[in-house]
Amino acid sequence: MEIRVANEDDALEIRNIYAYYVENTFVSFEYEVPSVEEMKKRIMKTLKRYPYLVAVIDGKIVGYAYASSFKGRKAYDWSCELSIYVDVNMKRKGIGKQLYNKLFAYLKKMNIKALYACLGYPNDVSENFHQSFGFQTIGHFSQCGYKFHQWIDMIWMEKHIGQFDDTEDIIPFMEVYER
Repeated sequence: MEIRVANEDDALEIRNIYAYYVENTFVSFEYEVPSVEEMKKRIMKTLKRYPYLVAVIDGKIVGYAYASSFKGRKAYDWSCELSIYVDVNMKRKGIGKQLYNKLFAYLKKMNIKALYACLGYPNDVSENFHQSFGFQTIGHFSQCGYKFHQWIDMIWMEKHIGQFDDTEDIIPFMEVYER
């Protein structure tokens, strides 16, 4: 398996993986699958500051993970939110683990200190996956989302990856990316 940085040409395959989660699960709170053009925009917007990685096996994208702004205010620069999706037919093969390990390495180089994951709840698979990386549940929101004709809870999970004894500036992803 190869883990590499996503590009615009990956938008269709990424969209196809994401479509399953939008159409069939509470993992995504979106109702409609974004267009390929929208996925291209999301990829390029993310890469202006954060990593957007894909896992590739035999030339096919089988998963992806990226970081995004936790909140839009300067004081939150050292924190980011994570998203990860693995092809539904490729689960339990270590793809998510490899994506997260590579993502965490880049985020540490960028001087990120805190990682957050927002999960539809309950979702034992995703919750256990994040716990295996040291994430802890820090918040539970009741009936905050509505999808498939029912109200859904969500939880926030947190992991610290940096020391809080300094405030080194955040380095944009493309400045730490090793080509």
